Amino acid sequence: MKVLFIGGTGNISSVVSRKAVERGCDLYLLNRGKRHVDIQGARRITGDIQNPGEMNRTLHDHTWDVVVDWIAFTEKDIERDITLFKGKTGQYIFISSASVYQKPPSCPVITESTPLANPFWDYSRGKIACELMLNREYRETGFPVTIVRPSLTYNTVIPVAIGSWEDYTIVDRMKKGKKIIVHGDGTSLWTITHAEDFAKGFCGLMGNIQATGHSFHITSDELLTWNQIYGLVAEAAGTGADIIHIPSDFIARYSDSLKGSLLGDKAVSVIFDNTKIKTFVPGYVATITFKQGIKRTIEWFEAEASRMKIKEENNRLMDRIIDEYGHS
Repeated sequence: MKVLFIGGTGNISSVVSRKAVERGCDLYLLNRGKRHVDIQGARRITGDIQNPGEMNRTLHDHTWDVVVDWIAFTEKDIERDITLFKGKTGQYIFISSASVYQKPPSCPVITESTPLANPFWDYSRGKIACELMLNREYRETGFPVTIVRPSLTYNTVIPVAIGSWEDYTIVDRMKKGKKIIVHGDGTSLWTITHAEDFAKGFCGLMGNIQATGHSFHITSDELLTWNQIYGLVAEAAGTGADIIHIPSDFIARYSDSLKGSLLGDKAVSVIFDNTKIKTFVPGYVATITFKQGIKRTIEWFEAEASRMKIKEENNRLMDRIIDEYGHS
């Protein structure tokens, strides 16, 4: 199976790339070559997907069984991809986001038929617009789209709601005994998925002709409270977490990104029903618990000093929110 990944070297996509090669895919990675991630067995195409002329020349002689765009966020990106790959791929997989689902949800159990509506986050509304365009193209011309909606998925990032992502700030803060913000009262339920589990479901969709025209989320079935999530991060780091609970509405005042990430995603309980991915990919099950996975992630950060980056702007923001909440 000849597969093109646009991107393919990120937090989730690099794990999927390795799994695809392991499963025998003839994998090509199209990117600008700025991330130094070694995917053994994959072929590289260096180029800028945002340059249509360059892409037409570079990809002109290729046809694909599967094309996956990991870095499409706008309708313009989708228009470009339809032009490039119509008639040249057996399946086009768009990476959307589980944040497209109705916020706040009318029901906490999320299936693929849950309405798409997010008034809080431009990122999510962009993904919804992309989905609508692709579904229209599928209905009108048969463009072979499959939509995948990851939720909070991690490997080489620290998947907390506030304080870190690609950086080590939250762990450093925990180790120094500083206050850690947890939104709400910390008892809402969430699901965090390791990228290796996500990859098992995702690779089962590649080349699966029954998946054409369908949308899927791929998550763990493990449910944790945010108090438990931050506690497990601290445990993996060999320390404790001095938690302060602050309402999501209060935190959301401080930036659009926090407003989107909290009110548009993590502020309320969400339970993902994975029946559909398990039906289309028999045997799919997430097996890496967050306790196991976050320990591996922290070990990865701590294996090289250069990975343990502290973002002082994150510290300043958390300190400001805590201070101003204390005086509110």
